[in-house]
Amino acid sequence: MRWIDTHCHLDAPELMAQAAAMHQRTRASGVVHCVIPAVEVSNLATVRALAHAQGDSYCLGIHPLYVKRAAEGDLAVLDAALAQYQSDPRLVAVGEIGLDYFVPELTQSPLREAQEHYYRAQLKLARKYQLPVVVHVRRSADKLLKHLREVGQGGYRWHGIAHAFNGSLEQAQAFIDLGFKLGFGGAVTYERALQLRRLATQLPLDALVLETDAPDIPPHWLYTTAEQRAAGVPQGVNTPAELPRIAQVIAELRGMPLQDLAAATTRNACEALPKLGALLV
Repeated sequence: MRWIDTHCHLDAPELMAQAAAMHQRTRASGVVHCVIPAVEVSNLATVRALAHAQGDSYCLGIHPLYVKRAAEGDLAVLDAALAQYQSDPRLVAVGEIGLDYFVPELTQSPLREAQEHYYRAQLKLARKYQLPVVVHVRRSADKLLKHLREVGQGGYRWHGIAHAFNGSLEQAQAFIDLGFKLGFGGAVTYERALQLRRLATQLPLDALVLETDAPDIPPHWLYTTAEQRAAGVPQGVNTPAELPRIAQVIAELRGMPLQDLAAATTRNACEALPKLGALLV
């Protein structure tokens, strides 16, 4: 079985510190490819270098959580990077971009408007360079969809992934109708995540891709409570090697063979990010 982790921040300090060993564990687990999104212009070169060094792929973009420290000139820097590397087979999308209406500060002016400005501008860049988008969706699905429809006017067909999706079935279908796949990761392993687990079973198989968001969103077997951490119990580090076990949870929820899920989600990832296929040969 071959797995693709469609979203992992391998440039995070806790993962960079163990990069070689983690890469070996990742490949040994059956995860044959990782997609590494950027979060701000300062790490554009880092994610590109990592992807080339490890045989993975990367996305370039400005994350909504980093808008507070972004400058208007950063969009020009991103535009120039996309122009410079548009023929790089390992540049597979514009991302991670999007909107976050969970963090209180980001729901208030001026950051709420700034998020929309950067998101919309990056959608236009994705269309300019004919690249898919990897979108951050946190209590923001309807607004994300609104801008996708507006920027995509004129019959433009989007490709991409709604990362860590946790909206309604109707919102999921709206993303699917626009050409997106929906990313599922460690959050689905928690029994209390009832809505997310329903989505994982109700959505068509051809809509799903897998991700870890490493080192974030650890699956339940790595999670420790605040009380446990205060008592000195460390939280496990989430890495792409956890993906097959996360997939096992989804396969059990759907009542399907694990190998069928591996084949389908690999195919779906290549549809969402069309450059991936050539990298897996």
